[in-house]
Amino acid sequence: MDYDSLGCTFVCSTSPEECFLIGLLEYRVEKFMNVHAKEGLGQSWKMPIYQLSTPTLPKKGRNFTIHSSQLVCSLPGPAGPPGNPGAPGSPGAMGPMGPPGKDGQDGKDGERGVKGNGGDPGRTGNQGKPGVKGREGVIGKAGPRGLKGLRGSPGVTGKKGPKGESGDVGEQGEQGGCNCAGTARAAFSVAVTKSYPKERLPIRFSRILLNEGNHYNVSSGKFVCAIPGVYYFTYDITLANKHLAIGLVHNGQYKIKTFDANTGNHDVASGSTVLHLEQSDHVWLQIFYSEQNGLFFDPFWTDSTFTGFLIYPDQEYLNESDRKANAQGDS
Repeated sequence: MDYDSLGCTFVCSTSPEECFLIGLLEYRVEKFMNVHAKEGLGQSWKMPIYQLSTPTLPKKGRNFTIHSSQLVCSLPGPAGPPGNPGAPGSPGAMGPMGPPGKDGQDGKDGERGVKGNGGDPGRTGNQGKPGVKGREGVIGKAGPRGLKGLRGSPGVTGKKGPKGESGDVGEQGEQGGCNCAGTARAAFSVAVTKSYPKERLPIRFSRILLNEGNHYNVSSGKFVCAIPGVYYFTYDITLANKHLAIGLVHNGQYKIKTFDANTGNHDVASGSTVLHLEQSDHVWLQIFYSEQNGLFFDPFWTDSTFTGFLIYPDQEYLNESDRKANAQGDS
């Protein structure tokens, strides 16, 4: 068998006992080399002959002689040149995926790009829902009076009725007198003493300029007809700071309405009409629209007046007045 230890080679081939001695020989060889290596021996030397005994062997002890020719020892020489690189090995198997790395720092903002071309116009959207109805606007100023219309064609003549029988001739009466001038009188002219009256109520003209027959009631602001007939009414109203919407009322019905817009200066609104009145009819002026009560009063330089008078009374009223006058004359 071959045995290699500490640079010494020993060949054991004679018997088993020689191989048994190797363990003892190794120790002595190592000790010898340590001693002589310090003395600077060469790389090659020969050991003296060792005689070893084998008392532990089962057979009777025998001495074995190992000649130095059988044991050659040498110290390590200098390192030789490096050998040629070996052939590359085969690629190893792919390792497991490592954990994800940390997020890097945010990059700097890039430079502003060039403005792009305008896009194509979008399609027309759906029509929106109707908005909430706005509140009613202020009444506009009345326009100019229109042209007079064409006269209508006369109606169809009705059938002539049968002639009635002649009545009996009455007795001739006495000549009577006419008291028309003394009884048929009605006229008034009044003015306001306060500005901005309340809406939809009779305007009280409390300053009396004329009240012939006392037919104008100062407390109610109404003219009360006592003589049936045809009357003329007119008004001239100064306005300031507000619009004015005023109307002439006959028994609760508006007969005429006028509207004058405030332009920042004082202005005058006027109106007039002719009415036929029956006994106990009422006529007055009032504001007909909310917050359009710009009637203005200044005792030093302006007035607002309401005027009316009888043009002529009804004929039946005159006849009745004459009858009463004649009756009183007979008595």
